[in-house]
Amino acid sequence: MATILVLYYSKGGSVKEMAHLIARGINSVKGAEAKIRTVPEVFTSVEEKAPSIPETGSIYATLEDLTNADGLAIGSPTRFGNMASPLKYFIESTSSLWLQGALENKPATVFTSSSSLHGGNESTLLTMQLPLLHHGMILMGVPYSVSEIATTSTGGTPYGASHVGGSKNTSISEEEKSICIAQGKRLANLTLTIKNGS
Repeated sequence: MATILVLYYSKGGSVKEMAHLIARGINSVKGAEAKIRTVPEVFTSVEEKAPSIPETGSIYATLEDLTNADGLAIGSPTRFGNMASPLKYFIESTSSLWLQGALENKPATVFTSSSSLHGGNESTLLTMQLPLLHHGMILMGVPYSVSEIATTSTGGTPYGASHVGGSKNTSISEEEKSICIAQGKRLANLTLTIKNGS
C-alpha cells in the first residue's frame, strides 16, 4: 500500500475541499491511500500557542508524516503570489529531512485557490514547487489529456489544480473538481510506479 500525504492550509475552506477531492482521486486507485493533514496558524507572540490537536477537522501534520509518506500533495491559498505563511512555516521546518534526504525521489504535486481571477494562482503553484525541488522530490502537474484544463473558465493549470472563488466566493466548479480528482489519481499512479520500481 502506498501512503500519500495530502497536506494543506485553508482559511476560507476552498483549499480544504480541494484537498478532499485530491484525496478522493488518490483513494480511487487500487493500492493507494490518502492521509489528510493540515498545519496550525502562525502565531506572532509567545503567549499565543497553537494547540497540539485541532478541536475539529484534519489533524496537524508532523515531520514523521512527511517521512513516512510515499508521495505528497500540498495546497495553500494564494498570498501575494506565494503560499500562505502557516504552510511555508511548516515547510521551512523540514531542514532535518533535507539533511537526511528523506523526501528524495518521492513524487509531489501542488494545488491552490485564490479569491480573484488574477490572484496569483500560477505563481503560487510555481513557488510552492521550489522547496520540493530542494528536497529532491519528483514534481508532477496536470497534463492536457485532462480535458477540463482546456474547457475551464475558472481555475485549473498544468502546474496543478487551482480554484478561483471570485468576489462572490463561488463554489468549486465541476471542471475544477474533475481536475483535482484527476491530479490525485495521477499522483497515486506515479507513486505506485515509483514505489514498485516499475
